Amino acid sequence: MVATESNMLALGTQAPPFNLQDSVSKNLCSFTNKTEGKGFLMAFICNHCPYVVHLNNHLPALFNNFGKQGLRIYAISANDKDKFPDDSPEKMAIEAKKLNFDFPYLFDENQEVAKSYKAACTPDFFLFDQNKELFYRGQYDDSRPNNNIEITGFDISNAVNLLLQGEDAPKSQTPSIGCNIKWK
Repeated sequence: MVATESNMLALGTQAPPFNLQDSVSKNLCSFTNKTEGKGFLMAFICNHCPYVVHLNNHLPALFNNFGKQGLRIYAISANDKDKFPDDSPEKMAIEAKKLNFDFPYLFDENQEVAKSYKAACTPDFFLFDQNKELFYRGQYDDSRPNNNIEITGFDISNAVNLLLQGEDAPKSQTPSIGCNIKWK
């Protein structure tokens, strides 16, 4: 596993639109400048990455709770399914159901969405305000596989709380780290 840091896209960057298929419902999920919500969290994840698997017992419940607070959540996998069959839409659907995702798990087959967000690794998180301007990009928390730090979701939770309370973005934002996206 090669550790790759996320690109720290400039705060204030506009969220790129997309139309992707949800792996569970098979419905097209659109995100546009007309999509409404208190904020928008794009989480680039996948099924096989040890950095993502490390969060599987924590992330779904936290993100489901964010959704109950009015945040729109989009989990997106952009990995090459031919080289990494565990990241196929069929296996994504199984994973989303097993982990009780209350948010779509979208497949970015042509990898254009990941490129438009400048996603680099899994997991890679981008939090946008209601105007779709980048508010936070960075790590979930300080925990990593095998570093014995408890998973808390502190960094992402802090950013979401500040956003929902109408506060300024966190001054300190640490890049996420994980497996590189498996580009075609």
